[in-house]
Amino acid sequence: MKNCIFCQIIAGIIPAEKIYEDEKILAFLDIRPVNYGHTLIIPKTHHALMTDVPDELLKHCFVKAKELMIKIKQALEADYVSVSVIGLDVPHFHIHLIPRYANDGLPVFWPTKAYPEGEMKKTAEKIKKLT
Repeated sequence: MKNCIFCQIIAGIIPAEKIYEDEKILAFLDIRPVNYGHTLIIPKTHHALMTDVPDELLKHCFVKAKELMIKIKQALEADYVSVSVIGLDVPHFHIHLIPRYANDGLPVFWPTKAYPEGEMKKTAEKIKKLT
């Protein structure tokens, strides 16, 4: 996709600081990192959403994510590496690997809310009907 920034990075049109590459995926540093070492993993074929990615390619992305998480944690002496698939900023499936530190001041996760009485059961039933 010629208008996709990630496809342009894959094609070499836009430069990126690559940390891993094989025939199927590319991993590079995010230019607007949450913490230094914030890495993006993308398939080299364009898929807008995670649900669009063929299963074998998706497995490859996540197995490599696990390997890179270990290396990022070690290289940057992070306490852990957070993994996230958000999918709102660039319409090309990507995985965020974010080095985290106990004192980095970032929230652990999104704000939470409580279910109103009975809503949790209704929500679970809606999902279970389709599984």
